[in-house]
Amino acid sequence: MYGELVLVALIVIGLIGRSSIITTAACILLIIKLTSLERYLPTIERRGIELGLLFLTLAVLVPFASGRVQPKDILAAFSGWTGWVAIAGGAMGAYLNSRGLDTLKMDPQLIVGIVIGSIVGVLFLRGIPVGPLMAAGLAAILIKIVQLILGK
Repeated sequence: MYGELVLVALIVIGLIGRSSIITTAACILLIIKLTSLERYLPTIERRGIELGLLFLTLAVLVPFASGRVQPKDILAAFSGWTGWVAIAGGAMGAYLNSRGLDTLKMDPQLIVGIVIGSIVGVLFLRGIPVGPLMAAGLAAILIKIVQLILGK
């Protein structure tokens, strides 16, 4: 019963904050719970990020598949400083995501903070909750910085 109440609260928060992603996700999970399909929740939990990343990657690669990105565009990424900065940003993002995944494996209770932080970011900062791994990676770095400062 507690899970259903949390999902209803997330639906309300999503509606108030005009976040269709949070609202839709909470609605889908609530339907799964109310229709006795809970046996699929572990699979969604285990494979959800993977599927989400797959669809995000598909969306990003569509310009390549559709021919909107031409060879000259690819070469341009290597010819200017902004292209090199973008390449470095992509590499750093991939690194942070790997750190985030490692952090979540070692300290799974961080997911609660990441979910709350993502909701706060979506509702109050007009963010988009597409990066739980990135959020975990940033959390890992911030935790290391705080540990260094506090000497722990």
